[in-house]
Amino acid sequence: MTNKYIFSGHESFPCKTLWLKKGYDFVIQGKDFNSSEAVIDLGVGKNMVAAIRFWLRVFGICENDQLTWLGNYLFNDENGKDKYLEDLATLWLLHFHLIYRNDATLYNWFFTDFQRGRKPFTRESLITYVKRRMIGEGKEKQFNANTVKRDVGVLLQNYCMPRKIQSHEDFSSLLLDLHLLLYREDTKEYVFNNEGKATVIPEIFLYGLLIIKGKDNSISFDTLQELGLIFCMTDLEMLDMLRLLTERYPDLLHYSDVAGIRQVQMIKQVEPRNILSHYYETV
Repeated sequence: MTNKYIFSGHESFPCKTLWLKKGYDFVIQGKDFNSSEAVIDLGVGKNMVAAIRFWLRVFGICENDQLTWLGNYLFNDENGKDKYLEDLATLWLLHFHLIYRNDATLYNWFFTDFQRGRKPFTRESLITYVKRRMIGEGKEKQFNANTVKRDVGVLLQNYCMPRKIQSHEDFSSLLLDLHLLLYREDTKEYVFNNEGKATVIPEIFLYGLLIIKGKDNSISFDTLQELGLIFCMTDLEMLDMLRLLTERYPDLLHYSDVAGIRQVQMIKQVEPRNILSHYYETV
């Protein structure tokens, strides 16, 4: 994760469904994003080359143009778990990494903080939120309204179905199938689609829990709330998920609510990747 504020790098392009696999193949072949041949090898324009590179990084597929374990785990031609992103669980997994890694600042702020109000919002109100937060953190000089406006536009394209359909490309954004945002034509506002979003896969939630808890065996309610927000869940949904996981993995974790103290206690340590493998090997 990074402490830098990053609101650019995508060249105003949302992440297309095939871009991560295309970028993975490009890197594994030892090719260079800075090469003049990159536009030919990737079959896209120069700005899109930069965008693919950006999305590979913020989703955690590449680090400094080197493939990560996650990139190989998902996209390797021989044993990748979901090379063509056909499983909804993979979209939730990528969404989790995008938010938790915080390499794309707006996405982390949007889901873990801005979402808390659960109120309808406009592009302008989201831009104003970013400005106020940066002023509050003493970083107002780093705020650029046009840059943040473009970033907000791309975020909405990533998660919200297009309003004005011009071609099938309008439906090619990677994370649309999570159905996390809706646009209300009557009020000209966006809303978090809590009731209509895609079902969060329990094992992906558990994977996120194991990542976010670090080395702690007791996980506080504040941490659980943050995880719930990453997955766009209400507190009730999050608690229901924890009860389900307690029943499904009784030897691994236990959720308790005693004397008003709600927490998860890990019974034993497990590698987060083992949970992923358990899921992908049984579906």
